Amino acid sequence: MNLVYPQPIIAVIVPIIGAIIIRFLDEENTKTRHMVALVSVGIVFISVASMLPAVMNGNIIEFRLLNLLDGMGIFLKVDPLGMVFGLVSSTLWVFATVYSIGYMAHEHDQRNYFVFFVLSCSAAMGVAFAGSLFTFYIFYEYLAICTYPLVVHAGTTESVKAGIKYISYSLAGGALVFLSIFMIHDLVGTLDFFPGGILGAVAAENSTRITIIFALLIAGFGTKAAIMPLHSWLPGAMVAPTPVSALLHAVAIVKAGVFGIARVFFSIYGIEVLADLNVTRILAVVVCFTIIVGSFMAIKQTVLKLRLAYSTIGQLGYITLGVLMLHPIGATGGLIHIINHAILKITLFFCAGMIITVTGKKNLNQLNGIGKQMPLTMLAFTIGALGLMGVTPIVGYISKFYLLTGGLESGMPIYAYVILSSTLLNAIYYLPIIVNAFFKEGEFEKKPGFEAPLTMLAPTVILAVLAIVFGLFANHTTIPFIEAVIRTVF
Repeated sequence: MNLVYPQPIIAVIVPIIGAIIIRFLDEENTKTRHMVALVSVGIVFISVASMLPAVMNGNIIEFRLLNLLDGMGIFLKVDPLGMVFGLVSSTLWVFATVYSIGYMAHEHDQRNYFVFFVLSCSAAMGVAFAGSLFTFYIFYEYLAICTYPLVVHAGTTESVKAGIKYISYSLAGGALVFLSIFMIHDLVGTLDFFPGGILGAVAAENSTRITIIFALLIAGFGTKAAIMPLHSWLPGAMVAPTPVSALLHAVAIVKAGVFGIARVFFSIYGIEVLADLNVTRILAVVVCFTIIVGSFMAIKQTVLKLRLAYSTIGQLGYITLGVLMLHPIGATGGLIHIINHAILKITLFFCAGMIITVTGKKNLNQLNGIGKQMPLTMLAFTIGALGLMGVTPIVGYISKFYLLTGGLESGMPIYAYVILSSTLLNAIYYLPIIVNAFFKEGEFEKKPGFEAPLTMLAPTVILAVLAIVFGLFANHTTIPFIEAVIRTVF
């Protein structure tokens, strides 16, 4: 049943209103600014969560905002797939906002930071609940524009160069998506997302054209998903404040890219069309290459945030690979990894930000013994790292289990070998950090047990605890949620 509820537009509009209020507050009005930011993202979370029961009961929530041309307009639709991205994003945005209050306490130009930080939440909700490819494109570019000022926030030469590269890649990828919009509209006369896709009726007579469109869409969304060789903007964007780095990796730009790929597969093409076209094999080779090479590049990094950045490149490949299997079990693993990676990677970046805030140290060889000074921080880091390695009972093991099984069940055991190889590489670049932090001696200026401010520490520890809780109770949380999504597209 299709329902017309206001929550989708509330999730998009409220952050815009909040950003306007913050912009007109005095720079010194810190408490009010923080309150407005928290209330804005809190309302977004409540709006999204309130739609979950209706969506899980098989309903679709729609809100048509604007009609421009035939088949083009701003159309919001909350379906099970959109709910995955929307719920994860809105939840973690609340944690990131609390964290930002502590992290930005002594930074410059806090007002503009929170303006664009809150605006980015609005854009992410638009991406999550886009009901058509045109709407997706509008919010996709809106998200890039809103996050650009956050990437260049420091105002240094390095950050400006990174920002130029970031926005250039983003807009170039968006241009490819924009071109595909007109080609799809010319074929079928609509851009609305539909379970099972919209190209099935014209696929047989237009196989060459829809193959070209597929290449354009994957290149466009693959740019933001950091699929190699389109990845180089992501490590450079680490000059952004750590809360921004956390959101870029966990729920914003890169996740918008992989979510866009999922939309292409499930809502534009459909499993049957993709299987008939046989275009996924080449992409699978590229994604497997990205997973392995991204992991090797992570091993080479000597700066903590850069190691986490290259880890993201490899981990994002898991999601795309799961979808590429064209099998319910593999796709389940890919979509579960959207949730698991978001929780675990934002925890790791929060830990990195607290280490930098407290000690000023960024390089891995400077972190020996830091577990004795910042035990809670490094315990949370350990949980996040072990989770991404697939150690039970932390949530990461669930998606890896489904991905391994999906590779075998789909008749492509090579995919399982790639996941296993990547898991070994995960251990190689995460375990030395943990061992050195707790079992080697180091020199720090602060006394042992000194942690970051509570506004930074509390959301980090809570997320680490949630990673274990969700892992222990997966059969009652993420698994039934994602399996309900998969039933709508297979």
